[in-house]
Amino acid sequence: MRAILLAAGMGSRLRPLTLDTPKPLIKINNESMIERQIKALKDIGINEIIVVTGYLKEKFDFLKDKYGVTLVHNDKYDKYNNIYTMYLVREYLNNAYVIEGDIYLNRNFLRSDINKSSYFSAPKKEYKDEWMLNFDCDNRVYDIEVGSEDGRYIMCGVSYWNTKDGIYICNKLNEVINGNKFNNLFWDNVVKDNLNSMDIRLEKINSEDVYEIDSLEDLQKLTSKIS
Repeated sequence: MRAILLAAGMGSRLRPLTLDTPKPLIKINNESMIERQIKALKDIGINEIIVVTGYLKEKFDFLKDKYGVTLVHNDKYDKYNNIYTMYLVREYLNNAYVIEGDIYLNRNFLRSDINKSSYFSAPKKEYKDEWMLNFDCDNRVYDIEVGSEDGRYIMCGVSYWNTKDGIYICNKLNEVINGNKFNNLFWDNVVKDNLNSMDIRLEKINSEDVYEIDSLEDLQKLTSKIS
């Protein structure tokens, strides 16, 4: 089992903090978000960790010596959405966690015994245009829609992909990128468009377990909650 951490973005909505610090390296309670993720992964025995960098890539170099991670650079971070970032590390996707770099793990809910591809998802309120998961009585995800309905289970930036589904997504990423029609796509679009060909479950977590830090307002709200 391994993990891919997506840390290529520019974090423009967190300026001026991100003028000289990549978003995943912003500290909350004196600890950067990505280091907290790495420690959570190591706590459950995952030591093969791939960090995909882009904006201010040199700022991540210390992670190699400190935690033994592998760094992969996306030199097109300012041209495409994260579908290209994932494409660069597609071969690592089977039996792997994927965590977005701007996610604050308030609790370590990651599991080493997971075997079904899963979106870790919490019911959230006061959000706009998030990816909402529709699932059946067995928690199998059968549809993903973008909307703003309070209390729905939404994507929270943490997922796990087993070997079968990881290889399938890898092949689909190849098709999409080689078809050169991906400028406005996220990598989750590949999943969304192929749900019927995979067995993806919703892994329920609590709304306070994870927070996406996408703006200065998000950061201020979280800091006030946990300080």
